[in-house]
Amino acid sequence: MSALLRVDGLTVRYPLSRGLGEILSGAPRRAIRAVEQVDLTLERGETLGLVGESGCGKSTLGRALLRLTAADAGSIRFDGADVLALDGRQLLAFRRRAQMIFQDPFASLNPRKTVGATLAEVLRVHRICPTAEIDRRITRLMDIVGLPQELRGRRPGALSGGQCQRVGLARALAVGPELIVSDESVSALDVSIQAQILNLFMRLKSEMNLTMIFISHDLGVVRHLCHRVAVMYLGRIVEVGATEEIFAAPRHPYTQALLKAIPQMAPDATLSAAPVAGEPPSPIAVPPGCAYHPRCPQAMPACRSGAAPGLRPAETASVACHLYGGTHGDAIVRVEALD
Repeated sequence: MSALLRVDGLTVRYPLSRGLGEILSGAPRRAIRAVEQVDLTLERGETLGLVGESGCGKSTLGRALLRLTAADAGSIRFDGADVLALDGRQLLAFRRRAQMIFQDPFASLNPRKTVGATLAEVLRVHRICPTAEIDRRITRLMDIVGLPQELRGRRPGALSGGQCQRVGLARALAVGPELIVSDESVSALDVSIQAQILNLFMRLKSEMNLTMIFISHDLGVVRHLCHRVAVMYLGRIVEVGATEEIFAAPRHPYTQALLKAIPQMAPDATLSAAPVAGEPPSPIAVPPGCAYHPRCPQAMPACRSGAAPGLRPAETASVACHLYGGTHGDAIVRVEALD
C-alpha cells in the first residue's frame, strides 16, 4: 500500500467575539481549539476509525481534511498534492476524488429535490458522464446502494433515515471517489438499519477499494469496520494503531478509559464506576501540559506543565503520553510516576 493522505501539524481554531471590556483592555482574542497539531497518514484501501468523546474535534478534523472547514496551520497532502493550496478547477478535481457522508441523513439532502434530481445534479456539475447517460447512471447508483427504483421521484421527507443515508452514499459514490470521510453516518439510525448500512460500507470498500475515515463514538462499530484507530482528546490525537492492538492493549489512560466504558453484554457483567472521571476541560482554556491530566489517575508532574506530549512509537502503535518516554528496540520504556 502507498500513502494516499498525509496530514502534518493540522490546526483549526474558531476565534471568539470579544466583549467591550476585553477590547478596552487590549486582551488578545480567545479561540476555541478544535484541532491541535494533528499528524495522520492514511494508506490506500485502508479504513481509519476516528474516535473520542463528543466535542473532541473529530468532525472538525474530517471537514478540515476536505477543506469544508478552513485550517489555521499545518499541511494536508492528498496523493502528493498540497490540498490547502488548491483552488478553482484543481479544488473541484480534488472534491471529485474525496467525498464526505454527513451525520444527519435528512439535513444533508435538499428537501426540494427528488432522489433522481439529487444524483443528477452531482453527475452534471462534475461532468461525470454525457447528459444522455445520466438516467442510466442514476439507476446503477441506486442499485449499488440498495435503493428501490420506485424511490427515484421521492423527496427526502418521504424517505426513511436509512434510505436518506443511502442517497447520501450514492451521491458520494457518483463521482467515483478514492477517499470517503464518513462523519457519524450511522449514529442517527435504528440499530437494525445501522447494521444494513455498515454491511453496505464493508461490501463497497471491498468491491471499490475505497479508502475511508470513519468518524464514530461507537467503538464496537469501529472495531468491526476499521483497520486502524486514532483516538482524539480535546483536539489532539493521543493514540493511533492497529485496531486489534488498540483494543487488546490500549496504552494511553484515556484510551483505556474509553474501552472500559463499552457496555458488556454478558449476563453476569456488573456496572463499574465511571471509567473517565470529571468533564473535559474547555477548549477555550486548555490546561498546560497534557490536556488529559486533570482526569488522569496516572498523572505525574511532567504531565501538568510544559508542552503537550507528542506521539511517540510504542511497538506498532503511537501514543502521546509521558508514561511512555521512549523505546529500546521494540520494548516500551515506561516512565515511573513520581507521585
